Amino acid sequence: MFTGIITAQGEVAEIAPLGAGQDMRLVLATPQGWLAGAEIGASIACSGCCLTVVALEESRFAVEVSAETLSKTTLARWRPGTVLNLERALKMGDEMGGHVVSGHVDGLGEVLSVAPENGSLRIQVRLPPELARFVAPKGSVTMEGVSLTVNEVQGLIFGVNLIPHTAEVTTLGRLAAGDAVNIEIDMLARYVARLRDFDVQREETKA
Repeated sequence: MFTGIITAQGEVAEIAPLGAGQDMRLVLATPQGWLAGAEIGASIACSGCCLTVVALEESRFAVEVSAETLSKTTLARWRPGTVLNLERALKMGDEMGGHVVSGHVDGLGEVLSVAPENGSLRIQVRLPPELARFVAPKGSVTMEGVSLTVNEVQGLIFGVNLIPHTAEVTTLGRLAAGDAVNIEIDMLARYVARLRDFDVQREETKA
C-alpha cells in the first residue's frame, strides 16, 4: 500500500523486451540513497503503478511489466529518459500524508488543460465514463501516483489545483494538454459504489 505522497523522481534507464511475448523489463534510476533498505521483491509505485523489484543496485532497480499492465497504463509510452514519480511502500507506523493508494491503476485520463491560477496550477482531466462515476468534489484521486483532492466535477471532467511544491517535486508540473495520465480511483468510493449497485440489483430482483 502507498499514500500518494511522492518521495523522489527517477527516470527510465533501460527498456528491453521480456521473452517472446509482449512483456518488458525496465531498469529505473533513482536518486543516490533513495533505495537504502530496499530488497528484491519490494513494491515500488512508479507514476502510480505498483511494480515489484526483481533486481537491485545502489541507485537502480529493475522491474518486469506484463502486457496487461502495458495496455492499461502509460507504461507503454515510457522511453529511456522518461521521468517518473516514485514512492516506496507504506510501513506500519508511517505517517499517512495522502490517502490509501493501492498502486493498481484503474485506467487513463486525458489532460485537457493546464493553466496558472493564483500561484498554483489548475489541471482539468477527462475520464472514461466507467471511472468518472467514482470521482466527487472534495474527494481523493490518484494521478500519476500523486494523491490529489478533487476541486470540481462536470460530467466526465474533473479539476485539481497543484500548489507550487507539488508541481516542483512531481512530474505533474510538466503535464500539457493531450497527455495521458495514470488514474487510480479512491478505494472507499469504489466500495461504496459497489454496495450501491448491489442494493439496486437486489431491489430489482425483488420486484
